[in-house]
Amino acid sequence: MEPVGGGGGGGGDRRGSSPADPRSTFVLSNLAEVVERVLTFLPAKALLRVAGVCRLWRECVRRVLRTHRSVTWISAGPADAGHLEEHCLVRVVAEKLENVHVLPRTVLYMADSETFISLEECRGHKRVTPMGSSSNRPQEIEIGESGFALLFPQIEGIKIKPFHFIKDPKKLTLERHQLTEVGLLDNPELRVVLVFGYNCCKVGASNYLQRVVSTFSDMNVVLAGGQVDNLASLTSEKNPLDIDATGVVGLSFSGHRIQSATVLLNEDVNDEKTAEAAMQRLKAANIPEQNTIGFMFACVGRGFQYYRAKGNVEADAFRKFFPSVPLFGFFGNGEIGCDRIVTGNFILKKCNEVKDDDLFHSYTTIMALIHLGSSK
Repeated sequence: MEPVGGGGGGGGDRRGSSPADPRSTFVLSNLAEVVERVLTFLPAKALLRVAGVCRLWRECVRRVLRTHRSVTWISAGPADAGHLEEHCLVRVVAEKLENVHVLPRTVLYMADSETFISLEECRGHKRVTPMGSSSNRPQEIEIGESGFALLFPQIEGIKIKPFHFIKDPKKLTLERHQLTEVGLLDNPELRVVLVFGYNCCKVGASNYLQRVVSTFSDMNVVLAGGQVDNLASLTSEKNPLDIDATGVVGLSFSGHRIQSATVLLNEDVNDEKTAEAAMQRLKAANIPEQNTIGFMFACVGRGFQYYRAKGNVEADAFRKFFPSVPLFGFFGNGEIGCDRIVTGNFILKKCNEVKDDDLFHSYTTIMALIHLGSSK
C-alpha cells in the first residue's frame, strides 16, 4: 500500500489513517475544541487532576490554563467569623480555593493581626481590610476579623517578584545585588513597588524601612504601601521568623503592559466631597478598569471617627469612580506613597519633586491602581 501522503496517483484502498491525514486532523481538532470548552468550566485544581487522562487532554489543559491570566481573590469579613480556633480567612480560603480558576504563582494575603499575635504594645489598633469586587461594595471593616488573599497567575509579559529584607544590626545598608535580584535595581521595566514594613512597634523598624525605600524612591515608578504589625510567609524563610525581627517585604511589578497611578489623601481630606475630589484626580490618570486592582493603605486614625461617625467614606468614593475595580488594603501605622499619576507610556504627568520624607505619612490614605494589561 502506498504511504499516506506519498506521491503518485490514486487507486489504492486506504482504510488506515495517521495524524497526517486531513480527516484525522480535522476530527482531532474538533475533539480538542470540545474538550477545551468543557474544561473551561473546571477550576485549576480539577484541571490538574484530569491532565493525566491522555496527551490530548494534557495539551487542552495547558491551553486552558494559559487563558486564565486574570487575578482572582478570596476575601473574608465579620460575617464569615464565628470559630475561635481559626481565623475567618483561613476557613474561607479552605472552602473557596477548590473553585479558583487560576493556577497562582504569587499570593499576597493580609489579615487583622490581633488573631495571630500577642504583642501587648500592638493591641488596641484597628486591623481593617477594605475589600470588594465588581459586584460587591468594598467594605472598610473596622471591627472584627477580616482578610484577603490575592492570587496572581503567570501573566505573559509581566513579572511579579516578592522581596524580603530582614534588618541586620551589623549592616546599615543593603547590598546592591540584593536589590537587583528582586528587580528593584537595574530593571528598566520596573513599574510598581508595593512595600510594607513589619513589626513596626520595634525600635529601629521605621528607620530601616526608610533606608530600603530610599534606594528606589527617586526612580520613575509608582510606590505604595504602609507599616504592618508582623509577617507570615510560607516561602521567604526556611525557619520560623524571630518574633523580634523587623524588616521590609513587598512585591515588584515589571513589564511594559503595566499602568499605575497613586493619589495621597492627606489630613485636609476629611469629608465625602474632598474624598471624591481625590478620586477624580486618580480617575484622570485614565487607567483602564479591566484587569486592574485597587489598593487602599490608610492610617488607623482615619475611618469612621475621622469622618465624623460616617463609615466607608473612602471606599465608597473609590467605588463611585471605579465601579468594576476590586479594592484591597488595610489600616496601618504609617503610609507610604505620594501623588503620582502616570500615563500609558509611563511618563509622569503629575509628580512633585519627591524626597524621602515626602513618601512617609501619618493620618493619610494612599489609593493606588495597578493595571496588568488587557486580558486576552
